[in-house]
Amino acid sequence: MSGKVKGKVRKNMALDTIKLGKLSVSRFILGSNPFSGFSHQGSDRDRAMIKYYTVKNIKDVFRQAEDLGINTVLGRGDQHIIRTLLEYRGEEGSLQWIAQTCPEMKSIQRSIEDIIRGCAQACFIHGGVMDYLLANNTLNDVPPAIDMIRNAGLPAGIAGHNPKVFEWAEENLDVDFYMCSYYNAAHRDEQAEHISGRPEWFLPEDRNIMVNLIQRLKKPVIHYKIMAAGRNNPSEALRFVARYLRPGDAVCVGIFAADKSDMLAEDVRLFRESIARK
Repeated sequence: MSGKVKGKVRKNMALDTIKLGKLSVSRFILGSNPFSGFSHQGSDRDRAMIKYYTVKNIKDVFRQAEDLGINTVLGRGDQHIIRTLLEYRGEEGSLQWIAQTCPEMKSIQRSIEDIIRGCAQACFIHGGVMDYLLANNTLNDVPPAIDMIRNAGLPAGIAGHNPKVFEWAEENLDVDFYMCSYYNAAHRDEQAEHISGRPEWFLPEDRNIMVNLIQRLKKPVIHYKIMAAGRNNPSEALRFVARYLRPGDAVCVGIFAADKSDMLAEDVRLFRESIARK
């Protein structure tokens, strides 16, 4: 699989773009937690997503994203996503891939190796891992991982749910972008991975803290978990994002098409309208 993605445009609906390093990325990015069964709504919902999102159904969402002017998908660097992208690109799919490291791997470096072989266009360290490393005072593991990504010629970033991750990064790390979660819904002090079925909380005050911090950050930010994993009204959530989205920022949104076949089209429409009103 080539590291270059063909730059075709399926319809004249291109979204505005930002730069992550040298990579041009649509301001609305397709998220993919639902593709891997991460609903953040309980184990039954996780299983429903896994059952629904066959390779065919994932590729259908990819094609819909292309039609809506999205040029990038953000997804885990696991074998399921890599295999799906391999098939999709073999069918002339054009979405770029921003890859997330996988906390279940034995090391960050091993996950990055898989992502590089999978021909991602950018890579960031998983937010739960960053939260965990911060809580356990082991963030010295991060700079070598960022160097590894950069040495492969990819824009490098970090994600996080805890605002203190980004306060540390501003002082200690050179990256191309941040992934900032609106909600710190499950503290990762003892476990970096998300555990299906464990209680989570989505507090408005956490969202306010994160968006206020974003205004002070020096790097481009991808805003994520803006819908509180399906708990927020999409119209309100995207209007809120538009108020705090800086010129160099983007938003990442995942969908569960089994609930509503035109969910992605509706979210993109709401995003366009919200940005236009800004």
